[in-house]
Amino acid sequence: MGAGHGHRLHYHGHSPVHRAEPHHKLLALVGFVLLVVATPGDAYPFFAGYLAVLAAVVARSGVPPSYLLKRTVVELPFVVFALIVPFVSRGPQTEVWGVTVSEPGLVAAGALLMKGTLGVLASLLLAATTEPHDVVRGLERLRMPAPLVQILSFMVRYLDVVGDEMGRMRTALASRGFTARNPRHWPVIARSAGALFIRSYERGERVHLAMLSRGHAPGERA
Repeated sequence: MGAGHGHRLHYHGHSPVHRAEPHHKLLALVGFVLLVVATPGDAYPFFAGYLAVLAAVVARSGVPPSYLLKRTVVELPFVVFALIVPFVSRGPQTEVWGVTVSEPGLVAAGALLMKGTLGVLASLLLAATTEPHDVVRGLERLRMPAPLVQILSFMVRYLDVVGDEMGRMRTALASRGFTARNPRHWPVIARSAGALFIRSYERGERVHLAMLSRGHAPGERA
C-alpha cells in the first residue's frame, strides 16, 4: 500500500509532511532549490548540510529512501553530462585514478552532480507527499496565471488516461509475443509511439469539442 495513491510517484501516508499545505511545500521547494543553486560549487559543507536537512524531512515524511532513490534515474542525463565535463573543460590539469582531467571541470562536474541530485530528491519528495491535484491547488493559491493552472489541471486529469492507453497497447503487443530485445524491434516501438500520439491527440480533440458544446470558452476554468 505504499504505492501510488492516485499517481505513480505519490506515496500514501499521513505524516506531517503529507498533511502540510501544498502551497507551503511548493514555496519550500522553490526556496530550497534556489538556495542550492546559489551555493558555490566548492562549498561542500553547505551541500552536506542541505542533504542532512533533506534526509530529516524524508525521515519525517515516512517515505522510504529506496522509494526516492529508485526514481532518481530521471537524473541520468545530467550524470552523463557531468562525467563528460572534466574531459572537455580547459584549465589546470590533474590526475584522478590515473586519468588526466581538467581541475575546474572536475569542480564544475561535482557541483552539477550535487546540485542536481539535491534538486531531484527534493522534487521527488514533493511528488511523493503531495497528490497532483493538490499541487495544482497550491499553484492556484500562489496566484499562478489561471490559463497555466487550467492547462496543468487538464494535464494531470488526462495523464493517467494516456498512461492506461499505453498500458493497453503494451499488453496487446505482449499478447502477440512481442518483446523488444534489439534495435530491429525499434520500428515497432516507433509505430506504437506514433499510434499513441494520434490516439491522445484525437482524445484531446474530442474533449475540446465536448467542452465547447457545453459553452466552455477558452480562458474559463473547467
